[in-house]
Amino acid sequence: MLHDRAAPLQAPLVTTPVEDTREQTLFFNAIIGHLSGLLEEVIGLKEAEGFISTVGGALGEEMSQRYPAVPDAATPDHIARILVDLKARIKGDFSVISADEEEIVLVARQCPFGEQAVGRPSLCMMTTNVFGRIVADRNGYAHVKIDRSIARGDPGCRVVVALKLQDMAPSDGLEFFTE
Repeated sequence: MLHDRAAPLQAPLVTTPVEDTREQTLFFNAIIGHLSGLLEEVIGLKEAEGFISTVGGALGEEMSQRYPAVPDAATPDHIARILVDLKARIKGDFSVISADEEEIVLVARQCPFGEQAVGRPSLCMMTTNVFGRIVADRNGYAHVKIDRSIARGDPGCRVVVALKLQDMAPSDGLEFFTE
């Protein structure tokens, strides 16, 4: 015999809107964590980084537009403050170690992806691409290198963003140019 009707619930459902978005954040972080983990497992780390870079590039373009470029305001300090503000909005605890004409150095004690980032280094491509696009759009060039990351098991992240094109191409990290 086919199922007749579902049995009525014993307790009424309560559909109260949740003011705190913590549950939603945890849910989406879990989705991102599982997707990146699956990609790393099935196609390998380098290929997973390629997929995440594509998404990060698109997000970088969108996020860069949220911070309109102000003529003559693209100082290293101003750009660094944009990066910190962006990460604060998505619950990443970044701070500036230094910002000068050569580079911006940032550190973080918390990843926006939370615990889901641990063991999933491909997720670092999000930060790399978003930072790279934002900085290149204001500076003309950016080279982003993540020296340490929570995803790789470090206690925090350290991101170095070079602001000047070097004579020799860097061996690690990614370069970004104004489009």
